[in-house]
Amino acid sequence: MRFFQIYQYAAPLIVVPLSYWLWLRRYDGQHDLALLAMSIPIVFAYVVPAIGTNVLRLWEFNTRLRIGRFRPHHGFVFGGATSLFALASLPYPAASLGLGEFLRAALVLGSTLAFWNWLYDIFAIRAGFLCVYNRPWHERRGAEAIATAYAPILFGVFGASYGVSLRALEYWLVECGRDELFWLLALTSHAAALSAPVAAFAAWSMALHGETGLRSYEELPHEQ
Repeated sequence: MRFFQIYQYAAPLIVVPLSYWLWLRRYDGQHDLALLAMSIPIVFAYVVPAIGTNVLRLWEFNTRLRIGRFRPHHGFVFGGATSLFALASLPYPAASLGLGEFLRAALVLGSTLAFWNWLYDIFAIRAGFLCVYNRPWHERRGAEAIATAYAPILFGVFGASYGVSLRALEYWLVECGRDELFWLLALTSHAAALSAPVAAFAAWSMALHGETGLRSYEELPHEQ
């Protein structure tokens, strides 16, 4: 528990500035591109978990500083680390920017985020720092089952979407110099990052369990 309590405050103070500096270096000091690249995981980590905690009541953070069930700095905790993973996973400039490179970016970053967020959530659930009131929790299964029910598909599809978005903005805005496409790419990237992971998770849960996975089991008695 101590690691998670310390990390949640250290990440915004250390990881976020470091990540922003590295994105600036990647894009030769272009602040608009660095902000766009970092904003995708930050916005995702504010919107989706905020709804999941305070609206759907699927999750809960066990930390002193909270708004309802949601920690107000979560976007920077997740966004800073995720953008560092993106920097490490996707070399720049890309060797080519054809369809193969977009697919590679989706696969590499998607699998990377799926694995590390799955592992992180397992330990966070074990430590009692994160509570997830899904079906495996209701069935009294362990942290591995609880995290596996959502983390790989949710974060994997987010990572795939993020990887494709980064390659798209690097191609159109950097390689082609199409500055007039900035806001279109920004809106498209954020819309895909917010909708695709949730839709994929709901479809995956429906196919496996006959339900969307968006139902909280918190108020139901545990199965015996």
